[in-house]
Amino acid sequence: MNWFRDYGLTFANPWLLLLLAAIPLLAWLRGNRGGVPAVVFSSTAPLRTLGRVAESRAGNFLTSLIFVALASLIIALARPQLGRTISHVEASGIDIMIVIDVSRSMLTEDYTIGGQRANRIETVKQVTQKFIENRPNDRIGIIAFAGRPYLVSPLTLDHDWLLRNLERVRIGLVEDGTAIGSAIASACNRLRDKQSKTKMIILLTDGDNNAGKVTPETAAEAAKALGLKLYAIGAGTNGIAPFPMQDVFGRTVYQNVKVEFNEEGLKKIAQIANGQFYYAGNTRSLEDIYAQINKFEKSKVELTQYKQYRDLFPWLVGAGFALISLEVVLAQTAWRKLP
Repeated sequence: MNWFRDYGLTFANPWLLLLLAAIPLLAWLRGNRGGVPAVVFSSTAPLRTLGRVAESRAGNFLTSLIFVALASLIIALARPQLGRTISHVEASGIDIMIVIDVSRSMLTEDYTIGGQRANRIETVKQVTQKFIENRPNDRIGIIAFAGRPYLVSPLTLDHDWLLRNLERVRIGLVEDGTAIGSAIASACNRLRDKQSKTKMIILLTDGDNNAGKVTPETAAEAAKALGLKLYAIGAGTNGIAPFPMQDVFGRTVYQNVKVEFNEEGLKKIAQIANGQFYYAGNTRSLEDIYAQINKFEKSKVELTQYKQYRDLFPWLVGAGFALISLEVVLAQTAWRKLP
């Protein structure tokens, strides 16, 4: 649940602002016509040198007061309103734990980023980041695992903080291996006490379970019992793929190695936990899988808006009449014309 406030100036009758265009025209017409003479002479030659500059400036100032007052009254007729919109957003979000394999095999370079060859872990991080950015109303957490799982981030709505922690994920933070069952169990533990209507786990791995004390099937059964959905993604080429290695001179060379994940096993645990299995053989397919999950599991957001307006009409009318009054007083006192 969040509250947002927006402030802005609006007009109830904005079309009346078109009348402002008449002010320059009136000023031009008055300038060509000149003012009404106070004294009529057959010739004004004797008066040309009397108070020429002062009278001209006074007349211009008084005229300006009238035009500014007129503009103020026209704007007042347009009913300017200082508005405040209060938006109440109540999101019926989804709790998501993203479980990412960080075993050494995730260094295999069979994906691409921007047309350049990239390893699996960096590609997964980039695509996961886009997925998180597209779900601002959901609580999302991340678990990484190799020989054992470790928490990258608990469930949170602070996605900026979540993405900073995702960026720190790398290979080698824990011992190597692929503890799929333990990783799923850890995600279940993070979701078990949450009251969200929908809770799910997105598992991404490129290997077969070979570590940990919990089998993937047992963890999937636990997820089902807790009402969780499990989306399992098999990442990378399921077979021979280029793997970076160091030669005797410390240079990076690539060797084709056999890298396999247990497709049937992933299908089985996804089925147990009311989810689905996906195969992401390349970057595009991984992006499409995340897009499908994003489409299937949409958050419900309710938006209620309250609008409050403060009418500025009285202030502008008052300013207009105050300027007119000032012009009248000055014209009859300090800058009074000859009778």
